[in-house]
Amino acid sequence: MTLPVEHRQDKHPLVQISHLKQYFPIKGGIFGRTVNHVKAVDDISFTIYEGETLSIVGESGCGKSTTGRAILRLDEPTDGDIRFQDLDVLNLNKSELRKLRKHMQVIFQDPFASLNPRQTVRQILSEALAIQDVIPKEKRLERIQELLAHVGLRDDHIDRYPHEFSGGQRQRIGIARALAVEPKLIICDEAVSALDVSIQAQVLNLLKKLQNQYKLTYLFISHDLGVVRHISDRVMVMYLGKIVEIADKKTLFDNPQHPYTQALLSAIPVLGQKEKKERILLTGDVPSPINPPLGCRFNTRCPHAVEACKTKEPELRFTEEGHQVACHLVNG
Repeated sequence: MTLPVEHRQDKHPLVQISHLKQYFPIKGGIFGRTVNHVKAVDDISFTIYEGETLSIVGESGCGKSTTGRAILRLDEPTDGDIRFQDLDVLNLNKSELRKLRKHMQVIFQDPFASLNPRQTVRQILSEALAIQDVIPKEKRLERIQELLAHVGLRDDHIDRYPHEFSGGQRQRIGIARALAVEPKLIICDEAVSALDVSIQAQVLNLLKKLQNQYKLTYLFISHDLGVVRHISDRVMVMYLGKIVEIADKKTLFDNPQHPYTQALLSAIPVLGQKEKKERILLTGDVPSPINPPLGCRFNTRCPHAVEACKTKEPELRFTEEGHQVACHLVNG
């Protein structure tokens, strides 16, 4: 199976995803047979480089979170190839996968749901350290206090329960838990979307600070383009299980080439702008991932669609260095 052609001489690949598919079966009939599939992620390839923040954006149901879960093997991918440095992730056994997860951690959207309400902060962080056995038992308290200091919490928070904290503080505990095992990659799945705007900014600044301090790599999943613009190095846009555009942050926001990306960016409010930005309104609903449209999946809503868009699926091609677009109108 071939790996993605995307590569950069100045960066070392940390994770390479090739032809990833994640289909969920739909059962029906008396015998509960599989009658169809939800094609949540359908043949995507991309690379995450060491030390960068790659963000995935798109409407709900585009496959953002499913992609993150597939990389971690929280859901078993239907097909494809995932390589973490030199490791073939999809062919690891349970013991090998457990060791790998020391290097790949996740911060979930809802910190209250992802933290055990019956455990104190001390127990939550001790559990992470014990499972991966990254530090001797006698030094774990010191490590926990160090982690709390790094995420902006005090020593006296150590024996409190999750319900005794605010939403922002709970997310800081989630960040500390992810950091505890010294990972290389952290997948942030809508990590700030449940927080107030002022708290969002604090947590985003914390994530950037920790990235520099620990040389972390982030896969940042979000629907909020304002947040993505603040934290990203590169941005990947998904629509109905497919990648439609990948570029560095400045290129994507200054020169979006796919009609779907243009529509998303047109919805961002700009403060202090004298001339009102023209909003691109998309008509119709997002098609079902059970029976996606033929050709380009965006063709049913695209204001520029031509006949080829309805019959032939566009390839994700480079239009310039570091900028990939899947669109017949752009790629000719």
